[in-house]
Amino acid sequence: MVKHVILWTLRDVYSGAQEEEIKQGIKEHLEGLKGKIPGLYDIKVITKGLESSNADVMLNSTFFNEEALKAYAVHPDHVAVANEFVRPFTATRTCMDFEI
Repeated sequence: MVKHVILWTLRDVYSGAQEEEIKQGIKEHLEGLKGKIPGLYDIKVITKGLESSNADVMLNSTFFNEEALKAYAVHPDHVAVANEFVRPFTATRTCMDFEI
């Protein structure tokens, strides 16, 4: 099994209401990939960090193996979600992939 964890910060141009709407869009659409992409075992998006957090959104996903993670990265459904609901709104991205 392989973990794929991403932390994003949103661009700093959004108000509180806009920020929450963007976070919910990211969560809804990324979690909506479950069952659509072969090899994706689990996917969760966290949007409610504690005040001590310095990221706005966390993706915590699990794949059956590294090949499944690589296939996910280029899968058309994932690319569409990333291009429409994530990349336009995020300023930074940090990723860590590891075996579990």
